[in-house]
Amino acid sequence: MLGSSSSSSKGGGNNNCDYSFKILLIGDSGVGKSSLLVTFISNFVHDLSPTIAGQERFGTLTSSYYRGAHGIILVYDVTRRETFTNLSEVWAKEVELYSTNQECIKVLVGNKVDRDSERAVTQEEGMALAQQLKCSFLECSARTRANVHQCFKDLVLKILEVPTLLEKGSTAVKKQILQQKQVRKPPESNACCFQ
Repeated sequence: MLGSSSSSSKGGGNNNCDYSFKILLIGDSGVGKSSLLVTFISNFVHDLSPTIAGQERFGTLTSSYYRGAHGIILVYDVTRRETFTNLSEVWAKEVELYSTNQECIKVLVGNKVDRDSERAVTQEEGMALAQQLKCSFLECSARTRANVHQCFKDLVLKILEVPTLLEKGSTAVKKQILQQKQVRKPPESNACCFQ
């Protein structure tokens, strides 16, 4: 059903990032949400079986996933028309119903363009739906890595342009860094010194 991820702008590790954003990848099972994420964060392309979060029977947990999201990537499989139809009939309605962040940035992604001979949804249809949903649009392939990094980069750059999202992202990181510093602080000892 949906997946969640934090994406950081700038910096290499947890302690060096300037911002932390909650980004959701939503869409039907099997559209490649996990594959897009894994392709983005690693140098390897993996064949992934459906994740637990990708199973529709976990639908009762959805509202908590949407809470506080900075960005949402709505994913469909260009070779399966029903996944495209479900974005406008199911997923977009869930975003509207459960998203607590009104300025949340949305991107519509048609995945699996490497299978063009099996295409069931045209690029023009994707662009029209993106216009209807008031979001940007990209076609990607997790298998060939086409446009995957561009998708996440565009999303983060658009989040950085919205002052309220920017502040919420930086606040979360500040809290996380403070918590990490408290954990690393050496425990105080009540033991006496021996001479």
